[in-house]
Amino acid sequence: MTIAEVSRAYGISADTLRYYERIGLIPPVPRTKGGVRNYGEESCGWIQLMKCMRAAGVQIEALIEYVDLFRQGDATIGARKALLMEQRDQLVARMEEMQASLDLLNQKIDRYEQSMVSAERKLRLLHTEQTEP
Repeated sequence: MTIAEVSRAYGISADTLRYYERIGLIPPVPRTKGGVRNYGEESCGWIQLMKCMRAAGVQIEALIEYVDLFRQGDATIGARKALLMEQRDQLVARMEEMQASLDLLNQKIDRYEQSMVSAERKLRLLHTEQTEP
């Protein structure tokens, strides 16, 4: 696939794809004889992984380290697993913080809804009292 096709397929700009490759976030993409990037299944797999990890809030530095460890071979499997586990733990902590924030927002919204229901009851009662002879 060309960079334009990959850009469309993954919703990532061509500039971002080039940047990810330049900084080592994805391994170098194979090129045609004419020098055009030729994204294959492996390259697209890396893009998909990085897009997922970035969406999860994983820092670019951690991802660059992961790719570097990967490129060093099987001797780094333990280090790669440890890095991913650390990132997972950080993500779980962020999710817990976000859940606490969501719970607080829901409580606030519920209070407003309860106040509105109470106010509507009072208005209906007042209206009924005013319309009765």
